[in-house]
Amino acid sequence: MQARELWFTENYTDGARFSIRIDAQVYSHKSRFQQIDIFDTPEFGRVLVLDGCIMLTEKDEFIYHEMIVHPAMAVRPDIKRVLVIGGGDGGCVRELLQYESIESVDLCEIDREVIETCRRFLPQTAGRMDDIRVELHIADGLKFVRRQKNAYDLIIVDSTDPFGPGEGLFTREFYGNCYSALTENGILINQHESPYYRGDALAMQRAHRQLSAVFPMASVYQVHIPTYPSGHWLFGFAAKNAECNPCEFDEEQWNALGISTRYYNTKLHKGSFALPNYVKDLLSGKE
Repeated sequence: MQARELWFTENYTDGARFSIRIDAQVYSHKSRFQQIDIFDTPEFGRVLVLDGCIMLTEKDEFIYHEMIVHPAMAVRPDIKRVLVIGGGDGGCVRELLQYESIESVDLCEIDREVIETCRRFLPQTAGRMDDIRVELHIADGLKFVRRQKNAYDLIIVDSTDPFGPGEGLFTREFYGNCYSALTENGILINQHESPYYRGDALAMQRAHRQLSAVFPMASVYQVHIPTYPSGHWLFGFAAKNAECNPCEFDEEQWNALGISTRYYNTKLHKGSFALPNYVKDLLSGKE
């Protein structure tokens, strides 16, 4: 008798789904904030799922984490103090700590159990959270950033989608508090959703509108992440300095650092800000 195959399916829309075959469900728990699941899969390795949505896979997580960290670090190599909001899987922390110039990383994650689960089951991403430069804050990012003034050179909003625990991290009030928490030439990077499926595109438009209302410079860059809806994903790049141009930076200086990456490079960095016309239309409100 043939063994029954097990599959995990994420619903993208009423008419689109994404399925991956799983070898085993390694962990399943309902925290105070969300459902946390860990699966082992033959194609993507270990997979973290929150509330039915794939957050990362061992096979392609490096794409997301490199692209949410390194563009800002290349543009502003003098960044020393960083706040990561969300990011309980530890991937942002891992990438940031490659820079010896960074003095401190505050990781503010609302759900302690996400951190504990990733430390236990995903050491590939969570293995640097015990570094001496890292301070963990189990707190609501909305409330935490509200208390910070002129404290960080870089804020990375590594949030879930704009519902559930991540809903408040896409509002104008939140971005305004981030603006106040940044130093004079500070940069904010946020995961900006996808432009492809209608629901995701509307969330992306709202996020960009709110970010642009607060920061004098707000741009968007793109990345290909195979296990995210449509594979076409966006990040927001906002700066307090209106003169900041994310495509003007010293490539040789960054390359001389010897940072290890599998996806990011300085040529790709510049190209990622060249957006398809349909995305530019969405961002300008034409669609």
